[in-house]
Amino acid sequence: MEDEKKAVLDRRTFLKSAAAGVGISAAGVAGAQPSTEGGSRKKEKTPAGDIVIERPGSDFMIDVIKTLDLEYMATNPGSSFRSLHESLVNYGGNKAPELLTCMHEEAAVAMAHGYAKAAGKPMGALIHGSVGVQHAAMAIYNAWVDRAPVMIFTGNGLDAAKRRPGTEWNHSVQDPALLVRDFVKWDDYPMSLQHFAESTVRAYKIAMTPPMEPVLINADIDLQEDAIHDESLRIPKLTRSRPSQGDRAALAEAAKWLVGAQAPVIIADRCARNQEGVKLLVELAEALQAPVVDLGGRMNFPMTHPLCHNESRRALVREADVVLLLEVADPWGQFHSLSDPHKELRYVGKKDVRIVNISMQDIAIRSNYQDHQRYMPVDLAINGDAQASLPGLIDEVRKAAGDDRRRFFAARGESLKEAYAKEKRRARDEAAHGWDLSPITTARLAAETWNAIKAEPWSLAVSDRIPWARRLWPATEYHHMLGGSGAQ
Repeated sequence: MEDEKKAVLDRRTFLKSAAAGVGISAAGVAGAQPSTEGGSRKKEKTPAGDIVIERPGSDFMIDVIKTLDLEYMATNPGSSFRSLHESLVNYGGNKAPELLTCMHEEAAVAMAHGYAKAAGKPMGALIHGSVGVQHAAMAIYNAWVDRAPVMIFTGNGLDAAKRRPGTEWNHSVQDPALLVRDFVKWDDYPMSLQHFAESTVRAYKIAMTPPMEPVLINADIDLQEDAIHDESLRIPKLTRSRPSQGDRAALAEAAKWLVGAQAPVIIADRCARNQEGVKLLVELAEALQAPVVDLGGRMNFPMTHPLCHNESRRALVREADVVLLLEVADPWGQFHSLSDPHKELRYVGKKDVRIVNISMQDIAIRSNYQDHQRYMPVDLAINGDAQASLPGLIDEVRKAAGDDRRRFFAARGESLKEAYAKEKRRARDEAAHGWDLSPITTARLAAETWNAIKAEPWSLAVSDRIPWARRLWPATEYHHMLGGSGAQ
């Protein structure tokens, strides 16, 4: 019993130190033992007479968070979530999620953004009050523009009667999410622990339903630190929504156009969410023997595949009679250019080209922020998640393609294979130009970097603006090229 009391006192000493402004990391309290009691309302007193709560609300919050497959929680520690921080480390054992201490809230959310793209699931970010949300705002916006799921938790003190004078007032706000509401998919401010459980599970589900985007849940200071007084608390089961498929009749129409086309082109941007998405896009391209242009918002298509023709985008679009867009962030930009500063508009493409757009972009649109890009009229707009729609489209293509078309596809595939080999030779030859220059060329830098990492598991975190790596590196896995950083 004495050991149990000591563990309780060690846990709550954390809060007293944090309130005094002492920064404490996970390592700083590693000696404390996790609590094993559930639902207790017992209170203890320290030798100084401070009341220590053995089972605060933040313990239950951690119970909830642990059901959501969050491996990590990145944070720049702050007093508004000191209780949740302590519960994560001691009650939760600093595991699933594991705390990652950062120097800035923007870095914390940016880490979660990149992790979500590589792992295919959210990571948590824990940010402090009004100032933490302001610091994190740019990174949250990046995740929004990049359609990346991030679970953001912020602390706040809503009850003015319980705020300490000075800084705690500056760091509190009536509506924490107001600062970022235009670029999070959903947010909530739970006012009870049961409310927190249901909203947190709901937030995870919403974040992971395409279009995937960041969500924000506020953990009120009093809700974190007060003792649990409801013995009937329950954590709802997480049920995931299936991504929306495009209308089957519309997919069948698109398949007929693609099968009958003389020069179809597939353009993919944020199509693949995982390796299964890459595999499905390969199946579609091979069924049609059509060239694929991977714009690089995600790793959509193997760069070693002979149907990968990223460098020929403009030429392919110029000659295409059917263009299939898969979660393309800027459809208008695939067919137009606008010079700066003269604003000279040019159209690229045939006047009678048929455009099929499969995307969830219309579902994610906002009024104030203009990341939806310029309006592009298309011939067949299909609302649906592109990856989820690919199996149906592949099936319809195979149904529509007779023997004559398959022979035509095979001949087209041979021509594209030759063009692919020619482009790879050209890329190697161009990379060799100026090899011995000082300073070294960016092409040599990319080649030497590849020689250094090729035997290791690798991922190029920001790949959309690294043209030589995209031309020279044999990227085949979803995590090899993670695309851009969002709005930056």
